[in-house]
Amino acid sequence: MLLFFLLLFVPIAVSAASYLRGDRRDNWQTADRSSAGLLPLPSEHEDALIRVFAARTVRWRGIFAVHTWIVVKERGASRYSRYDYTAWGNPIRLDGFVADGRWFGAVPETVVSVDGASAEALIPKIRDVIENYRFRTYGDYSAWPGPNSNTFVQAVLDSVPELDAVLPPTAIGKDYPYRGRWFGPTASGTGAFVSLGGYFGLTIGWVEGVELNLLGGVLGFDLRRPALKFPGIGRVGWPVA
Repeated sequence: MLLFFLLLFVPIAVSAASYLRGDRRDNWQTADRSSAGLLPLPSEHEDALIRVFAARTVRWRGIFAVHTWIVVKERGASRYSRYDYTAWGNPIRLDGFVADGRWFGAVPETVVSVDGASAEALIPKIRDVIENYRFRTYGDYSAWPGPNSNTFVQAVLDSVPELDAVLPPTAIGKDYPYRGRWFGPTASGTGAFVSLGGYFGLTIGWVEGVELNLLGGVLGFDLRRPALKFPGIGRVGWPVA
């Protein structure tokens, strides 16, 4: 029991210390939202492209959670399309921010990276999920336990399993049962999950790894791409993209 609590709370304490030492406490309204240089200029990248990015969310909430979003570009397109799910206005926001921009000062990491013919085939599926997403009207957003930005992106990953991706352990809200199902097979078909309203749950799968959801945070491990998963600090081990 002592080991369990150490694994749960020490990573959160480490993340909190990092937050207190860093500059994420600065005024979020004036924080840097410029490009992080993770994408080429559209004119220099003819092929279709899909990216999912994750960055620490605003202020103290960044101790626990990341914000995730989706970027797509069809073959030959002159611009990227960025999709976010936000707390203001109609939640689904198109091109409200720079495609690979810092999230109010936080530099994003790449969770999904698909290019070329594979991306070209999957983009219509992604757009279809977005256009038919259930929680798309004013007031639907809920920071915790969901539906939030991570629930939105997880819905895309669930419906497009070819992306072969798992959101970070710090993507609080990804386990929210947006389809109304509290148990069933994982999106990859390699395992199963149970979710008690997004507050508690368990996922076991070859692609997803073993994830114990505790109030939205995740404690677990990944065997396919060896890594440990901790609340607060996230994934420690083999890179995912």
